[in-house]
Amino acid sequence: MYAIIANGGKQYKVSEGDIILLDCLNLEPKSKVEVAEVLAICNGDDIKLGAPYVSGAKVELEVINEGRGKKVITFKKRRRKDSKTKRGFRRDFTRVRVVKISG
Repeated sequence: MYAIIANGGKQYKVSEGDIILLDCLNLEPKSKVEVAEVLAICNGDDIKLGAPYVSGAKVELEVINEGRGKKVITFKKRRRKDSKTKRGFRRDFTRVRVVKISG
């Protein structure tokens, strides 16, 4: 059984026990989160699709920790112009475990 959820403008395919990285939610570890933005649920051959969300479906998540990802460098160079820019950023994330899929 798996579900497709939406969070932060992105879609994730999750099943029970999976660990995923979501955008930063600013929550304490061991706290529970319910996601009601479930786009689809698949249980074997039975597939429920939402328009846009499946009504009555929820995915329960447990927060493991929060952190920052690896630094991503953006480097742009324009040849023969003596022009270049170098920027970097680190993505803030919340690591969560999927506890239960109901729907």
